[in-house]
Amino acid sequence: MTKPVFKKKLLPNLIALALSGGLAPHLYAADPATAEAAQSSDAVPAGETATVEVRGIRERLKRNLAEKRDSGNVIDTVTAEEVGKFPDKNVADSLQRVPGISVDRTWGEGRDIFVRGTDKNLNLTQLNGQAVASGYWWKNDSQSRGFNYDILASELVGSIDVYKSPSADLDEGSIGGLVIVKTRKPFQLKPLVAQVSVEETYSKLPKKTDPQVSGLLSWTNEQKTFGALVAISRQQRTMRRDGLENFTDSTKYNIVDQNGAVTPGAYASWGGGSAIFRQDRKRTTGDITLQARPNANSDISLNYMNSDMSMDNSNQNYLWEAGGLADAKGNIAVTNPKFITTSDGTKALVGGTVGPTGGVSFEPIFRQSYVKSEVLDLEGTYDADNWKFHGQAGTTKGSGGSDHDRNFWFVGNTRTTFNIAPDTYEVKYQDINPLDPSKLTLQSSRDWIRRMETKENYAQGDLTLDLNNGFLKSVKVGAKFRDTTVQNHRIIGTDGPGNPGWQSFSLADLSTGASPLLSQKAANPGSLTQYAWVDDGLAYSKGFPMYDKGMVYAEAKGEYYKIKEKIYATYARADFATGAWRGDFGARIVKTDQTSEAYQDLTGSGNYTLANVSRSYTDVLPNLNAVYTVNKDLLVRGAVARVMARNTYSDLSASTEVSGTTNAATSGNPLLKPYHANQAEIGAEWYYADASLLSATLFAKKLDTFIYTQTTQENVAGVMRPVSRPYNANNGETVNGLELQWQQAFSSGFGAIVNYTYTDAKTGANAGGVKLNVVGNSRNQANITGFFEKNGYSARLSYNYRSKAYGALDEGGQDVTSAYGQWDASASWDITPKISLYLTAVNITNEVIRTNTTDGLPVGVYENGARYSIGLKAKF
Repeated sequence: MTKPVFKKKLLPNLIALALSGGLAPHLYAADPATAEAAQSSDAVPAGETATVEVRGIRERLKRNLAEKRDSGNVIDTVTAEEVGKFPDKNVADSLQRVPGISVDRTWGEGRDIFVRGTDKNLNLTQLNGQAVASGYWWKNDSQSRGFNYDILASELVGSIDVYKSPSADLDEGSIGGLVIVKTRKPFQLKPLVAQVSVEETYSKLPKKTDPQVSGLLSWTNEQKTFGALVAISRQQRTMRRDGLENFTDSTKYNIVDQNGAVTPGAYASWGGGSAIFRQDRKRTTGDITLQARPNANSDISLNYMNSDMSMDNSNQNYLWEAGGLADAKGNIAVTNPKFITTSDGTKALVGGTVGPTGGVSFEPIFRQSYVKSEVLDLEGTYDADNWKFHGQAGTTKGSGGSDHDRNFWFVGNTRTTFNIAPDTYEVKYQDINPLDPSKLTLQSSRDWIRRMETKENYAQGDLTLDLNNGFLKSVKVGAKFRDTTVQNHRIIGTDGPGNPGWQSFSLADLSTGASPLLSQKAANPGSLTQYAWVDDGLAYSKGFPMYDKGMVYAEAKGEYYKIKEKIYATYARADFATGAWRGDFGARIVKTDQTSEAYQDLTGSGNYTLANVSRSYTDVLPNLNAVYTVNKDLLVRGAVARVMARNTYSDLSASTEVSGTTNAATSGNPLLKPYHANQAEIGAEWYYADASLLSATLFAKKLDTFIYTQTTQENVAGVMRPVSRPYNANNGETVNGLELQWQQAFSSGFGAIVNYTYTDAKTGANAGGVKLNVVGNSRNQANITGFFEKNGYSARLSYNYRSKAYGALDEGGQDVTSAYGQWDASASWDITPKISLYLTAVNITNEVIRTNTTDGLPVGVYENGARYSIGLKAKF
């Protein structure tokens, strides 16, 4: 299909012009205060709150504050500005503007979230109050309980609620926060709504422009007893990420210098490289909702959501090796080696010269990857005079992985000098020119076929009794059942000399020239930023047909696992109000049955036996939310609760998975205990003007454990490898913090949204006596947004900041991602009441993501580039 052509500079320049005020708003004048309601109140089904079709930033902010003010929980809400128009193109990017939330931007846009200083795996995201099965495409991604926001098209989202304090009728499983994404239903809109949008996105780093189209059609009959809504989004996006990488490793080696002097037991990275990652994303997301109101008391809805994303990608990495050159006894020959001493007292190799044999390697990888999610949900409510029954049942399944993950392994001979001193990536190939493809020869190849699968069936029912006896206003009792199965499979193919059809190509046989110039923003003066690379067309026309003749496949039994989990929950919630007080209290009792199944190599000879481990545990989780109304504008809000979160599926597996990057392996621990926490918060909210708020909240969390890893040498199918396993610490961690929020809408059309979160997080020591920084925590987070909206024109400029954040233990220290701040902007212009032009700019200043260990060893620095979009939206 021929795509619309944009000149290289046209799209970003057009958007820059619009964001600076170049598009005159006076062609169409419409005061946003005249925004109309989506539907008259008599069309609202029983038991369902009417949703107003807000238009514009100011009306959206008013809606968000109304949700926050009326709730009994500590909650923040993000609402779409209008049908099909969420504040950000990526849903996680909108969440990062909520107080206390930061996002993982490793792949250029928000994919996972962190809430109030807790790790991404301690938060839960649901769709319309229920789980969404999802997965990840990359081999090195673990199977978590998190939600992959890549699968969700923002055009389909009506609103998002972030619950920071629980109630008994909300699912357990989160310590930081529960995020509930809500899609729209027909009865929440006008009797007939149709809208379509078309968009072009220019990604600056790959210099590519890609299309996106979305549409929504909602209809209800004249009797207002039946409605249907269909929404679809099709998005294409070309990504590129440039990286300088150091493959840190916890393996210890003997470093032998040119004089035979030995430094024993030293850390050494496997190696490092200069990488260009490219990905072609094609995502199709569809949502169908049927809603019926057979009588005045009942409401029934059936929702089906399907997201299918192909993520074919390539990663070409020009490499040097250190640990990768070790002999069978763990010796590495290094001329003039240089060391630092890490936090655990062990020396780490950070410089020297290796070679001349095998001093350079080059690995182009081509993947055919995917992520898929599917949800079918049936929900019904019957609302009588003084009681209400609500039921919900459904199924969700998701998968992620690759149909092929094929590499070329080229090797050349040269002396290679490297320097990975703190914050430094320097490499010099002394005897070859990286732009000369004739010096590298194909030695071997492999293919990985991986599939992560998740399926969950659920059923829930609860009964609410309206009491109105003074103090108690209502009581809700209910039960929920979840049945989840998670599986991981990998098939490994190998090819090389002696196999049918094998040819030992030189890189020159598969190359047509040099790579693009890699990131100059991330590089040091001595970094490699250009080299000869494999041409995509030649890989597919010349390389892969050879693989098809000789590749030999076998199941990686050691990496298979299946986890079955059944969760039984009962809950009781009471809502109260007396005088200036209101709130709820209750308890949730949850029983969890888990079975972890995997192949075990008990002899270290590669002979696997299928085994499983089962266990059960029960949790009692009480909570209290209370709100005191000081006056009509001022609220004081508090909450106390006991909460829990389950470990990731990968951590609970009994399998052993070899890294896709280094010689190391990771294994799970099916006997890990879940996390528990006692938490409390108190805050004040002052709604002092229209669409305005000033608030402060203090919060505290005390966790009973944290997870750490220990690494030991183990025999994995006949190969000695460093294997890292997770364990529970005997002591926990504390997270104390403060959230501040200011929101002001001025009568001039200008406005501001500012929030700041401070978290003081501490852990105890692990079994080895090492005290860690809390994984996922950033001490300081801030969001600043300024906006203007008047006469059909709106513009928004946002800055998001988080201070450094900590990761896993790594090569004697702990990973730490440097502080990161990003500027984004958007603008829209109502050309007519039915047609709008909108523009967005993401990562305007092209910030890079930089990770080191706490000892300064570089781990990776990545540039994703800026993105610019322009689109038209029409309503009928």
